[in-house]
Amino acid sequence: MIFARLVARRLGGVVILLAVLSVLTYGLLSLAPGGPEQALLGEHASTPETRAAIRELYHLDESFPLRYWRWLSAALSGDFGNSVSFRQPVLSVIGERLPVTTTLAGFSMLLTIAVGIPAGLAAGMRRGSTLDRGLTLGTLVSLAFPPFGIALILLYTFGVWLQWLPLYGSDQVSNYVLPAIALAFGQAAVLFRQTRAAALNVGGQDYLTFARARGLSRRRIWGSYSLRNAAMPVLTVAGVLAATSLTGAVFVEQAFSLPGLGSLLVQAVNEKDLPLVQALVLLGGAVVIIVNLLVDLAYLVIDPRVRHGVSA
Repeated sequence: MIFARLVARRLGGVVILLAVLSVLTYGLLSLAPGGPEQALLGEHASTPETRAAIRELYHLDESFPLRYWRWLSAALSGDFGNSVSFRQPVLSVIGERLPVTTTLAGFSMLLTIAVGIPAGLAAGMRRGSTLDRGLTLGTLVSLAFPPFGIALILLYTFGVWLQWLPLYGSDQVSNYVLPAIALAFGQAAVLFRQTRAAALNVGGQDYLTFARARGLSRRRIWGSYSLRNAAMPVLTVAGVLAATSLTGAVFVEQAFSLPGLGSLLVQAVNEKDLPLVQALVLLGGAVVIIVNLLVDLAYLVIDPRVRHGVSA
């Protein structure tokens, strides 16, 4: 009942958010100079009749509300139209690129969690130690480098100089190692800092002082008392990073020539492929909303206080 109530509360907000996002995207792209007919014609010479036929085919001569309503009515039935640049259904184009982005996001999140959370807990448990200072300094350095810069360094070091890993491609697991590291480099630092802050906050609570006074071991104190209470803010940041991995890997995909959704979005925007851009933006918004919803549901499982607050 509590889960159903929370989901019901969120569904209304989801519909409103996606509607606003679609209107803004459609409107901004319509106001941009040029049009889809330029992407179709390219450098070829055209006659006024040809351009008029293209505009009629894609309903470009209609008013913005009418064009948007026509697109929305079709999208609600699962038809997002045909891509202007690829001459294929939008969902088919996205379906071909989606596995690349999801694979990259999955590998990067595994690295982010495997590095960020243990390192953050270790630093929080040993505040002021050499380990804590070294890890904190390392995260500051990693946050100073953008993912694109890290990608170039990894490409030259492990692809050109050492030749340990391939430079590009998406057909083997080894093709995702360097891109995943580049994407997780800064994300692990963010998760580390949040985990360390949560561990420091929990470490000063009275119940941990009493647990230490009882003579409990550090492993039992952190395993039985601290982790669950420190998990809430860490889970929030992890959810944001997971959504970012799926929707924000544009620079990494460009650097490693990965045919994912990020590079597809750049191409669609450059060519004013309105149906494709609209579908990609809505997909990104849906991913963020779904991840936030899953995080909220995880709150209910982890912390009973949240369940009581929702039920109240």
